[in-house]
Amino acid sequence: QVQLVESGGGLVQAGGSLRLSCAASGGTFRRYAMAWFRQAPGKEREFVARVNTSGGSTYYGDPVKGRFTMSRDTVKNTVYLQMNSLKPEDTAVYYCASTTTFSGTHYSSDYLYWGQGTQVTVSS
Repeated sequence: QVQLVESGGGLVQAGGSLRLSCAASGGTFRRYAMAWFRQAPGKEREFVARVNTSGGSTYYGDPVKGRFTMSRDTVKNTVYLQMNSLKPEDTAVYYCASTTTFSGTHYSSDYLYWGQGTQVTVSS
């Protein structure tokens, strides 16, 4: 059983930056592709970014391309989401998720384990 714990959310002004972290435990970290999703009030959960098991490939949702960067640290069993040039529409609860496929997918239903989420609020 894999446990995922997110941190780093908060309140930031538009144009600012935040870095989210997701610490994994209880499993073999290198076997899991990792992803970030987000969910705003009244909206469906949305794919943000994913990284493959080796950390060599990353993929991003169109709304965040060029602004967000995902990375993984296999020593610390942690993934990160660096968020720059934040916009009010980035406001959401951000979730970390893991799956046993090599590269992961854009679909939340393909992910086995989820963190509790961390709130990101971007003020205008």
